[in-house]
Amino acid sequence: MPFVSIGGITLHHRYRPAAGNARPIVFINSLGTDFRIWDEIVSALDGEMPLLVYDKRGHGLSDIGGINSIDDHVDDLCGLIDHLGLGKVVLCGLSVGGLIAQGFYARRPEAVEGLVLSDTAHKIGTADSWNARIATVESKGIQEIADGVLKMWFTPAFHTARSAELDGYWNMLTRQALAGYVGTCAAVRDADFTEAARRIAVPTLCVVGDQDGSTPPELVRSLADLIPGARFEVIRDAGHIPCVEQPEALTALIRDFVASLADGKQTHG
Repeated sequence: MPFVSIGGITLHHRYRPAAGNARPIVFINSLGTDFRIWDEIVSALDGEMPLLVYDKRGHGLSDIGGINSIDDHVDDLCGLIDHLGLGKVVLCGLSVGGLIAQGFYARRPEAVEGLVLSDTAHKIGTADSWNARIATVESKGIQEIADGVLKMWFTPAFHTARSAELDGYWNMLTRQALAGYVGTCAAVRDADFTEAARRIAVPTLCVVGDQDGSTPPELVRSLADLIPGARFEVIRDAGHIPCVEQPEALTALIRDFVASLADGKQTHG
C-alpha cells in the first residue's frame, strides 16, 4: 500500500524490494518537492538494492500534520522504517532531507549503514533569511518566490533547454501545502547539526551541484570537513537538485558508494 499512518500522520511512500544483501536506501526529498524528484535515480537502481521514497510530512500526498522541528520529520522516518521492517539503512537526503538524515543518525546511529548528503549542510541559511521567506509566502503565497527558487534549483542551461520540465517543477513547488512549506522552513531555520556532524561515524558521501544556489559547494564542503572521513564530490552542470538535472552522475556516485559499503571499505578520500 502506498499510504501508511505513522503516529497519526499518513505518509505517501513507495518501496521497491530487491534480491541480494544490499542495505535498503531511503531517499528524503527537498523543501517544496515530492518524491517524484527521485524517479530517474530509482529507475536506474531498481533491482540492485531495496529502495524507499516517501513524501515527508507537509509535502506531496502525505498529511500536513504539525511541523515544529526537524524532529517531527525524524519521527515520521523512524516510524516508516520500523513499519516496513527495514532494519539498517543507507539514507540519501537532499537539502532539508539531508538535515532529516543527520537528525535520524543522531537519534539512531546503530540503524544507519551510510549517509549520502546531497546539496545540504549542518546548518542552512540564517534566521533572518528564513523569517523573510516565511513572511513572504504567508502573505503572498509560494508562487511569489517560485521563480527565484527555481533559479537556485536549476542551472541557466536547464532553464533554457528544458522549459516544459521547468514549468512542471514550478507547479510542484507552488502546489505544496502552504502550512507544510512554512512549517518545514521554520524547521530548517532552527536546525543546527554542527556538533552532531562531528560525531558521525559511518561512511558518508557529501555531494553538491557545481551551480547550487541554495547550498553552494563551499557550504557542502564545510559539512564534509566536519564529518570524519567524509567523501566530497561536485556534480558538474547541476544546481540544487542534481537528481533531476544530472541523474546519471548522481546514480553513479550512489552506486559506487553503496558498493564500497558492501566491500567493507570504511575510509573515504
